[in-house]
Amino acid sequence: RVPLRKMKSLRERLREQGLLESFLEQNPYNLAAKYLPGIAVEPLQNYMDDEYFGTISIGTPAQEFTVVFDTGSSNLWVPSVFCSSPACRNHNRFNPADSSTFLSTNDTLFIAYGTGSMSGVLGYDTVNVAGINVRNQIFGLAETEPGDFFYYTPFDGILGLAFPSIASSGATPVFDNMMMERLVDRDLFSVYLSRDGQAGSFVLFGAIDPFYTAKGISWIPLSAETYWQITMDSVSINGVAAACSSGCQAIVDTGTSLLAMPVRAFQIVMRALGARSNGEITCQAARKLPDLVFHIHGQAFPVPARAYVIQSGGVCSLGFQGMDAPTEEGELWILGDVFIREYYVVFDRANNKVGLSR
Repeated sequence: RVPLRKMKSLRERLREQGLLESFLEQNPYNLAAKYLPGIAVEPLQNYMDDEYFGTISIGTPAQEFTVVFDTGSSNLWVPSVFCSSPACRNHNRFNPADSSTFLSTNDTLFIAYGTGSMSGVLGYDTVNVAGINVRNQIFGLAETEPGDFFYYTPFDGILGLAFPSIASSGATPVFDNMMMERLVDRDLFSVYLSRDGQAGSFVLFGAIDPFYTAKGISWIPLSAETYWQITMDSVSINGVAAACSSGCQAIVDTGTSLLAMPVRAFQIVMRALGARSNGEITCQAARKLPDLVFHIHGQAFPVPARAYVIQSGGVCSLGFQGMDAPTEEGELWILGDVFIREYYVVFDRANNKVGLSR
């Protein structure tokens, strides 16, 4: 069990310093880039609101890193001492010379982001995740992190928890090695994200905590073994289908903080909820908003207003974002932390299913 810390998001910190508008102008990004075929994994598309981080260690003796446990990507990477980008200099950097178990390779890693990229080399070493020692784990040692968005982030790197099929450079993901080496009792992991500033968030490898499943688990089969992708039947407000009325695809993604939907659906949902096109709404009106209900595999999964309204500095906005990332199966939604906070989520690799428990 890895405890996760919830920190102020980058959006909040920049807003407090009066830097938000200029930062957004200089760093435009495409949320959909992560999910388009032929593009390397893009786990930080929503870096402005990334909030949940945990600690792992790499090497012998252990070197500690704060990482995002990201179900929307498959690579593990951290900054290295070979990196002189400003974004590396103010984060923990891995030094292979200090580890007796490190093995180098000549293989390179490149991951494109909506706002830049990271590049580096691949190496092997022991990765410790909450006491589980994964020996000879392949990971990326970042040598360049261009741009300044990584500079402001409170985490060092990323630990991807999606499928091997989307891993850059064919690197075996950490959880796949845990399964192959039988380091976990069950081939699944589960995530609990607490609300607001509460403590208690965690990712649990190899088990389901029964304390969080008292209301039972609804199992949903995956529609693709790439991301944690499922088929949704529709999305309704006040009992009326508002979007995805003929079905659509959705990805359950801990690496996305907001709830992303196609631009047209976003506009419809904003109008239905009485919000401005930029998502802002008066805090008074926000208190009376209805549930947004996701109909998945014949069951209803409501997300109440307290989950999707974000209040920051006296300003209320809806935690939704528009994007266009069409798939072969139709439109795509991203069920990020706004959705995940309402449910204990089980990511089951043995049966290729997602489990949701209120």
